[in-house]
Amino acid sequence: MAQPFVQLKGVQKTYDGENLVVRDLNLDIREGEFLTMLGPSGSGKTTTLMMLAGFETATHGEIFLDGNPINRLAPEDRNIGMVFQSYALFPHMTVAENVAFPLMVRGIPKTGIGEKVKRALAMVGLNGFDDRRPSQLSGGQQQRVAVARALVFEPKLVLMDEPLSALDKQLREQMQYEIKQLHHRLGVTVVYVTHDQGEALTMSDRVAVFNNGVIQQLDTPERLYEQPANAFVASFIGENNKLYGKVVLHDKGWCDVRLDDGSTVRAKSVSAGSEGSSTMLSLRPERVLINPAAGVCEVVCQARVKDVTYLGDHLRVRAMAFGEQQIVVKVPNASQERLVGIDHDIQIGWRAADCHALDVVA
Repeated sequence: MAQPFVQLKGVQKTYDGENLVVRDLNLDIREGEFLTMLGPSGSGKTTTLMMLAGFETATHGEIFLDGNPINRLAPEDRNIGMVFQSYALFPHMTVAENVAFPLMVRGIPKTGIGEKVKRALAMVGLNGFDDRRPSQLSGGQQQRVAVARALVFEPKLVLMDEPLSALDKQLREQMQYEIKQLHHRLGVTVVYVTHDQGEALTMSDRVAVFNNGVIQQLDTPERLYEQPANAFVASFIGENNKLYGKVVLHDKGWCDVRLDDGSTVRAKSVSAGSEGSSTMLSLRPERVLINPAAGVCEVVCQARVKDVTYLGDHLRVRAMAFGEQQIVVKVPNASQERLVGIDHDIQIGWRAADCHALDVVA
């Protein structure tokens, strides 16, 4: 196999000498890959990015870029492009001067700077904006300037720290598409940090899900959503029904789980413990059917509708089943099930393969 382009080996970070913000991190990133570090605040994702950029020093372990150790290199010597959450544009400089800044600090001759700046601005669709100041730009335009500045010196690696968090929803979605298209066109390696799961699933080749300084799962967006490795990943990625119980039987990759009301549910055993151990069943709302036809679902139970919310393309039905367990169902808007009313008794069901029994410790 080819050598990883970015490699973190046994990396740890502590600020006080006692509490580890990043714990024994081992991560390989392929050249040309778009990898996203996803997780809640304080999970270690941004600290990892800052160590890669050189703004934080690893307490232990080694970081390699294209096979070369970079722990002891200053940020400006790593040849890494950086896009910050706050854009970090110089307000007293024009757009062209902001984009030219990385070239000037690297000692690029002035005769070659103008053409490089023009090419970088064209890449992000800002032709003709050279003489404007950041204050004369919209948030989306400022973000494009920040991206152009990160790309102008043609780095092989670009780091992005929650670059779209300040934008409104529509503009954020547009910029997600534009950044992903740039990545495809240029073939540059991108390491992206966000706490927005939708952003991570939309943009990434692979996603590293962080919690408590540890990568809980490193996988493609599809596998993260469809095959979460543990209860934390299942809960953090997408909406998820969670049913808690104890494993009463293991059987060749399947298990039976007894819920609090005494019901037994068949599920796919992903990371469930041994018989007698606690587990969480993960079930996506779109996998649940209302009043399923006979034989379609292995698991069928009675439920009572508590509320129905209209969300345009689908209805969100909240029902109670298995005693006091809440089950959310997403029903396509075109379905006849929109006739379901509050306090109606219904049947709900799902395939056992769509219900995952997971370790509750993450």
